[in-house]
Amino acid sequence: METMPMPLPDEPQQRSSLDDFRIADPFEILALLRQMVEARVLLTIATPRGASYTTTLWEVDRSRKVLRFSADRLDNQLEQVLDADDAVAVGYLDSVKVQFDVEGLVHVHGAGGQSALNCTLPQELFRFQRRGSYRVRPLLGAPPTAKLSHPEAGALLELRVLDVSVAGLALLLPHDVPPLHPGTLLHDVLIDLDADTRFTASVRVVHVTAINQDAQGVRLGCEIERLSGEALRALQRYVDLTQRRRRLMAQDKP
Repeated sequence: METMPMPLPDEPQQRSSLDDFRIADPFEILALLRQMVEARVLLTIATPRGASYTTTLWEVDRSRKVLRFSADRLDNQLEQVLDADDAVAVGYLDSVKVQFDVEGLVHVHGAGGQSALNCTLPQELFRFQRRGSYRVRPLLGAPPTAKLSHPEAGALLELRVLDVSVAGLALLLPHDVPPLHPGTLLHDVLIDLDADTRFTASVRVVHVTAINQDAQGVRLGCEIERLSGEALRALQRYVDLTQRRRRLMAQDKP
């Protein structure tokens, strides 16, 4: 699959790097949100400081412009999310990642001990193809790395990047390193692809798979979350250039 073109800084008509993913039409927003209600999609509401709460969207109140999520008043993570100034909700509809800002989040208590989370109906959301982005393997030379802190062991790790796309990357986790489980959110990961492509982002582990018997570790399939516009443009350029160079190398082979 070809990569989606994104404008470079010197192009005459500049626009947001996320415009290809943005949905601002009110009817399309409502349709997607209602699909999430019907499918009982799990949503993770996360804050910049790492607090997160997993819930489901159970009502879209268009007249009041309110979303309602299920809530458990006994969950400690919920209080940390409510105390944050801003948060984002992320969930999946089939292979499509849907993300939107959560504003005005409040915990509402009803009759019979029931409770819910209410927030303002978003005016825009972002839709990303989970596996639709073109992935490239780094070229020969110094391998790209991802530097991070293990959330349980506390050790600083420098993991090799096996492949990368604008939406995610695969990392090699050595066998002698404590495991990282699917769903783990890694904060402040320094991704160093080359001299011109270095940025920090949050990375979520989606799946862990064995590579082969001779491999020195396992493959971590990860998604990159809340990437800044500048970092996203740099990552897109890296993917595009790597793809072009691989094509040229293939053409030069006898």
